[in-house]
Amino acid sequence: MTIKSLFHAGFITMTLLTASHAGASGKKLAPCPNSPNCVSSQAADEAHFIEPFKIDGKADNAWAALKQALTGQSRTVITDETEHTLHAQATSLVFRFVDDIDVLLDAEAGLIHVRSASRVGYSDLGVNRKRVEKLRSALREVGVIE
Repeated sequence: MTIKSLFHAGFITMTLLTASHAGASGKKLAPCPNSPNCVSSQAADEAHFIEPFKIDGKADNAWAALKQALTGQSRTVITDETEHTLHAQATSLVFRFVDDIDVLLDAEAGLIHVRSASRVGYSDLGVNRKRVEKLRSALREVGVIE
């Protein structure tokens, strides 16, 4: 292999490993940036932290209800899904801004971790926190989380 080929292979590998919605692999979501346009149940700081969803009952039922609640939100689509992770995109009505929603099922701990973040801009005027709380309300309503 030439040096150029090795460089390209390394660059492609690094790109794949650092994709924004790939942060939900394993048991970790991608960290929030320093800007106030992101919330995460795994954030270490109070400004970005939001409580994870505590599963009440079977994890499979909570996961199915979560997917239904997400797709029930306006202009929100699930774009990538595995057995324990999913990535969705929510598009704002007027300016067509896209927010990323990453979700991680930790069935052993009885938790669903969630991260919602704006792709652009500095402030989101609380939109991402409201989105996660709306999901929490929908899941509580159907009795799958505490």
